Amino acid sequence: MATDDDVRRIALALPGVEEIPSEGFDFRVGGKGFVWSYPEREPGRRRVIRTDVAVLYVGDEAEKQALLLGEPELFFTHPTYDGLPLVMVWLEKVSLERLEELVLDAWRMRAPAELTVDL
Repeated sequence: MATDDDVRRIALALPGVEEIPSEGFDFRVGGKGFVWSYPEREPGRRRVIRTDVAVLYVGDEAEKQALLLGEPELFFTHPTYDGLPLVMVWLEKVSLERLEELVLDAWRMRAPAELTVDL
């Protein structure tokens, strides 16, 4: 089981990462987001920042579908993210080891090449 503190620790340990001030967590590298807390929106209600859910950049639709279909208990999406290479993961259901892998992969896909050389 992972927490938003784990997301923060993992993300900030990576080169070139900056945390954007938010109600939850929001991490970028090279000006590009790679992991952030889920801004849940329901019609007629105020947006709620869900720090128990991380939104992750996954690179492409094929990777997104592989995660969603392969591990539906862990990953999900929302129509807001249709056509975007993003998935959500339940932090309470993901292992710390898997979260580290997911955040690192998201960072690698968004980071400038000079930052990824040694990782």
